Formats: sequence, C-alpha cells, structure tokens
Amino acid sequence: MLAVAALAGCALGPQAREQPASYDLGPPRNPVAAGPVVATTLLVPEITAPAWLDGQGIVYRLDYDNAARPQSYTLSRWSSPPAALLTHRLRGRFAPAVRGIVTGAHGARAEFALRVELEDFSQSFDAPDRSRVSVRARASLVDVAGRALVAQRAFAIERPAPSPDARGAVAALGEAGDELIEQLLAWVGEGVRTARAR
Repeated sequence: MLAVAALAGCALGPQAREQPASYDLGPPRNPVAAGPVVATTLLVPEITAPAWLDGQGIVYRLDYDNAARPQSYTLSRWSSPPAALLTHRLRGRFAPAVRGIVTGAHGARAEFALRVELEDFSQSFDAPDRSRVSVRARASLVDVAGRALVAQRAFAIERPAPSPDARGAVAALGEAGDELIEQLLAWVGEGVRTARAR
C-alpha cells in the first residue's frame, strides 16, 4: 500500500504535466445531399496552408495588443493540422454531391480539379473577454482535360466565438469550416455548369 501511495504521490507531484486536449472539427453540421448535385468527377487534392498554419496548434491573436503575433494555446491543439481536417471534411461532403471524387493517390482521371489554399483558420480577440474566428481560403477550379482555369475565388468567413477560449475557437471554427465547404460546393456547381455552357 505504501508503494502504491508513493507512486500516486509522484504522479501528482510538481513534475506531473497536464496533457493537452486534442480536438477535431466535430460531426458535420450540414445535411448530406441524397444524390449528386454536380454531375462531374472531381479531383480534390490536399488543401494547402502557410507554414504558420501547418501544425496542430489552435492559433489565436490578441488584436487589442499585437494582431501581427500569432500564438497557440498550450493545453489545447488540433488532432491534425487544420488543412488536413478540412480536406477530410471537404471530401466527405463532396463525395455524395458529385459523380465521383478523385484524390490523386490512385492515378484516376477527373473532369475538373478543385484546389484550395487555406489562408487563415484562427481566433482573434478584440478584448480579453470577446473573440471571433476567421476562415479564409482561395479556391481554383480547373478543367483538367483542357488544362484551363475555369474560375478562381477568395472566400472569407467570420463568426463570433461562443466563449473566449480554445473550446470557443474550436466550436466556431468547426461551424465556419462547414460554411466554407457549403460555399465551395455551390461555387463548384456553378463553375462546372458555366464551363459546359461555353
């Protein structure tokens, strides 16, 4: 019993460190379409991100102090880099909405390609007790066979965070990420129809 108590004491001593909580985007918030809404095959490669977003940190900025300094929560992090989480969510949402999804890993050809660059996926504090999240991305729709750019567009979504902490950031960024994907789906459908009408 003394040995067990000693081990427990060591675990609770000053050397014990709290492990960071790991988050993903949660369950999808939007209903999945019953059938394809865009009659095409689509190449969806991995979403890319700048170096400061290419990690598992949940990034925040103190706009009231120094907006140019991105920081990350110490005891909270993403389960994978944001671009990887969004790639998985985007492919899952697009799969039932198009005729077929190609990832590029197995060499299959697609009619169009959707390339997405993630430019922001962070939380900003306007005051210590008030924050919002920002999701920004640039998307390109490419006609694969014709090697032509069909359309290009920048997307920007902001949402207030329900709480001024990591959990608030995760909740709001998950919602904003899903909104981005819905906007991308509608935009791709419009782009495909426009390209075929030319």
